[in-house]
Amino acid sequence: MRTSLAIAAIGMLLLCAGRLAAADLPAPVPVEEERGIWAAIAYSSPDEKHGFFWGADKRQEAMDIALKHCQNAGGDGCAVVSVFRNHRHWNDDDNTGFPYNHCGALAVGEKAEGRLTSWGAETAQTRRKAEDLTLQACERNGQKCKIREWVCT
Repeated sequence: MRTSLAIAAIGMLLLCAGRLAAADLPAPVPVEEERGIWAAIAYSSPDEKHGFFWGADKRQEAMDIALKHCQNAGGDGCAVVSVFRNHRHWNDDDNTGFPYNHCGALAVGEKAEGRLTSWGAETAQTRRKAEDLTLQACERNGQKCKIREWVCT
């Protein structure tokens, strides 16, 4: 605590003495506008709880709400496992490189005694493709999996 106060005091002293100019401060990083309609899926592997949200204006909003839905379902280890978006308008590409995959899915394996339950989450342009990719990811460990949730924006 004292170190932080000392550093702040030195900074104020230099600023007041005219030795630290605005040009010496780092420039603010421009925030790219993330366009589109956002969705997210959250999953808690230890207790197999999940939550999802679609229709958000911002990526973080979709992630936060999906996490909250997972926690409200009783998930103790909730984490966002998939984030995706759809075009709000066809010409709204924000040039961030984040794909416009309209659909996402979550698959969970059948419970097996003495084994961790397999799961997978993928996104794609269509529901069918998202489900296919999700099942492939989930079944890589040899477990039979079922789609637990899907959502398209």
